[in-house]
Amino acid sequence: TLRWGIMARFHANMRVSWTALLVLGYFLYLLVGATIFQILERAAESQNRNHFQLEKLTFLKNYSCLDGPALERFVQVILDAWEKGVNPSGNSTNPSNWDFSSSFFFAGTVITTIGYGNLSPSTVSGQVFCVFYALCGIPLNLAFLNQLGKGLTAHLGRLERSVLTAGRHEQTVKVLAMSSFLVMGTLLFLVFPPVIFSYVEGWSYGEGFYYAFITLSTIGFGDYVVGTDPDKHYISIYRSLAGVWIIFGLAWLALLFNLGASVME
Repeated sequence: TLRWGIMARFHANMRVSWTALLVLGYFLYLLVGATIFQILERAAESQNRNHFQLEKLTFLKNYSCLDGPALERFVQVILDAWEKGVNPSGNSTNPSNWDFSSSFFFAGTVITTIGYGNLSPSTVSGQVFCVFYALCGIPLNLAFLNQLGKGLTAHLGRLERSVLTAGRHEQTVKVLAMSSFLVMGTLLFLVFPPVIFSYVEGWSYGEGFYYAFITLSTIGFGDYVVGTDPDKHYISIYRSLAGVWIIFGLAWLALLFNLGASVME
């Protein structure tokens, strides 16, 4: 009995150590990716932004003698600027899309496969790194979410057992536990965040909720993305915090979908 008790404690400690190691490795991977993306892309972004501003000034200077081809060229410059992550309505003093917080957020959208599409590497080195970063990061993300899901399931199981000891009916306990999990997760990941997005981004609550669901379901249209309005001044860690919300929200939503699928089966 003593032997089995020691072995059980050993396996429990191993599970805790593996979870802690996976969490540490996951966030370390995001931090390393954010740093490298920032190094590779920020200088190119600055050059693109300065080039666009020069083209805009030239256009305004020659506006009095504007002709069709000149207008077409300027429209093309605007499209090129947008594709390279430079907002045409901004100016060269706007915050970089490749500061550390934004780079961390981008790294998270890569390995979670959300891929908003509003920002992507424009340099060859950045594109090559992005490919290999995704190849390693996507399996890591799946393992991380799986481990988080197991942790949430374990907590749910403990909640069920604690209620069962009070003499409740097993089926009733399961329904109550799943309902509590659903309500708490919905409040934490889908109901409260849109309030913050509405305040910070100036969206309606409906737009914030739409963004939250489209993001956490990894659909990621890119029509709404936090921290991209050039007319707003965001705190430096705003997008990093949004990235953390995405990571834990994905774990909750993935487990919720799995529970729903098991119920339907």
